[in-house]
Amino acid sequence: MRNSARKQARNRAVESRLKTLEKRYNAALKTGKKDEASTALRAAVSAFDKAVKAGVVHRGTADRKKSRLSVRLAGLK
Repeated sequence: MRNSARKQARNRAVESRLKTLEKRYNAALKTGKKDEASTALRAAVSAFDKAVKAGVVHRGTADRKKSRLSVRLAGLK
């Protein structure tokens, strides 16, 4: 039980961080600040890769989200 509770807490923290980074990226896109958005994208992509490595997020899910985020930045140009 303790093991699963510890893993659940880690998963919740990682997923919350991913959502926060996505929101920060989306906010930068809305304001039109391309350099700020690209910095936020790098942070989000790094966090997704780390989440996959920890087993919190499936590889395909992370790849799909990273792709969709980068397409939105490319459309901003």
